[in-house]
Amino acid sequence: MKTVLIPTDFSKNAWNTINYALQFFKDEKCIFYFLNTYTPPVYRVDYLLGGPAYSAIPDTGIDLSLAGLQFTLEEVKQRLPNPNHQFEILSAFNTLTGEINDICKKMQVDFIVMGTQGATGAKEILLGSNTVHVIRKAKVPVMIIPSDLDFKVIKSVLFATDYLMPFKKEEMQFIKDFAQAHKAKLTVMHVKTAKDLTPYQLKNKGKLRSEMGDFHPTFDELEGRLMPESIHGYGIKHPVDLLVMINRGHGYLERLLRKQNVESIAFHINIPFLVLPEASGISPKNKKHETYSDTH
Repeated sequence: MKTVLIPTDFSKNAWNTINYALQFFKDEKCIFYFLNTYTPPVYRVDYLLGGPAYSAIPDTGIDLSLAGLQFTLEEVKQRLPNPNHQFEILSAFNTLTGEINDICKKMQVDFIVMGTQGATGAKEILLGSNTVHVIRKAKVPVMIIPSDLDFKVIKSVLFATDYLMPFKKEEMQFIKDFAQAHKAKLTVMHVKTAKDLTPYQLKNKGKLRSEMGDFHPTFDELEGRLMPESIHGYGIKHPVDLLVMINRGHGYLERLLRKQNVESIAFHINIPFLVLPEASGISPKNKKHETYSDTH
């Protein structure tokens, strides 16, 4: 059973992210964790002792957080009933990034789904510091859903790479399995910064092609453009339903996270953006959970 973590601040965009995720995984057995984090405007001494649960002093922050989560849960049950899906609500006095990291370890999360404005502190795609931190630190795939994006069946996947790092078998298998599961066309896109690929890049490209086996993705080489404008330009001419990148220290993704490049992609991307960690942790496993706080 797949475990999916969705941060929410109960906004319209947060609901849109939940709606997208539940439709995206509608045919899979999943446990969804709805997470809300909060920090009170005034820090109280009893927080050092364990908070309201220890001191019995009321805390409006946790009350509002739990009420919002319970309302979200009831809305999901009413609007998007699905026998494949189970739910758990999580409220935490913590930073969003810190709590996500803790939950991923504790609950063995397979996927994180975040909205561009749907999670506390994450205001824009890649612009919010929380989103950047989650992407950089996550050991599981992170899917970013643009604001107000309606769910659409994924038929075309664009995998952007610079061939500067060797691919790991698990990474390529994940991308291949993902595209096959959605019966989607896979395009591998590279933006040329030199006339020809180096021998090392050619070797990495060859390994990628070999790992894909008989899946036969399309390989595109673009010239005369820099990231991230190339993604936008490619999307204008070709149908793309999902952008995929691997989180490496010196690859495309890191350049996108630099402020001077981030702003242009933030205004142009209107498709889901899936960021994969390096090989360790990207292969979701079926897990059994015996108890949940709320199911349907």
